[in-house]
Amino acid sequence: MKSLDLAIRLEWAIVAAAAVVFYASTGMSWWLFGVLILAPDLSMLGYLAGPRVGALAYNALHILIVPVFLLLAGHLSGNATVMAVALIWIAHIAIDRALGYGLKLSTSFQDTHLGRIGRQTTTV
Repeated sequence: MKSLDLAIRLEWAIVAAAAVVFYASTGMSWWLFGVLILAPDLSMLGYLAGPRVGALAYNALHILIVPVFLLLAGHLSGNATVMAVALIWIAHIAIDRALGYGLKLSTSFQDTHLGRIGRQTTTV
């Protein structure tokens, strides 16, 4: 693993940890966290309709725009539940990035903006 790749993964791991710490400050149940932490991955069902639809569905739930705006809305309205859901969502995205999973390209689930994931075959 290259040092830049390691630094990027570490950065996302810190974002994930911060989201979890801030989640704890909302006072919401850890059951909610456990139930929702993998919810964005339901978007992978879009791949049943092909790689283009799958990438669109996956990316729609794995970009930070919506959860960051949701967090802001929850904060401005004083709604701890909305903030908690947004922080879980942000934690999920950050954990994915820390593990090397990026936004999907329309060619294949393994093709991401961070590079190809999974086993690489080499020819000799």
